[in-house]
Amino acid sequence: MVMIFTLVTAVQEKLNEIVDQIKTRREEEKKQKEKEAEEAEKQLFHGTPVTIENFLSWKAKFDAELLEIKKKRMKEEEQAGKNKLSGKQLFETDHNLDTSDIQFLEDAGNNVEVDESLFQEMDDLELEDDEDDPDYNPADPESDLTD
Repeated sequence: MVMIFTLVTAVQEKLNEIVDQIKTRREEEKKQKEKEAEEAEKQLFHGTPVTIENFLSWKAKFDAELLEIKKKRMKEEEQAGKNKLSGKQLFETDHNLDTSDIQFLEDAGNNVEVDESLFQEMDDLELEDDEDDPDYNPADPESDLTD
């Protein structure tokens, strides 16, 4: 009996050691994974150090990308608008527009018709006299304004 007790105790101790080794190994692996995750996260925030050469090469690429985007937009706008030109562009391309207003005025002539009957009864209109206003000052142009 004493011999069996000694063997069982020895096996229990050995099993406890093995379990402790497994636990410590798992804890170490867990700590290692956490450490690697932290380092990977730090690498994300670390980035590339900025130097004049790096910045200039980046800026050249960035400007080229912006230029391409602008060209694409211009093409899309031209296709969408089907060559809708601004007023300035119209005058720059079609020189007939420079004289079109003048020709219109010449064609219409200087014959302006005025209906004089509209102005015959001017005496019936009640117009305010500025002289009757106590705040009227002929030297002050803003005195004509009413609140």
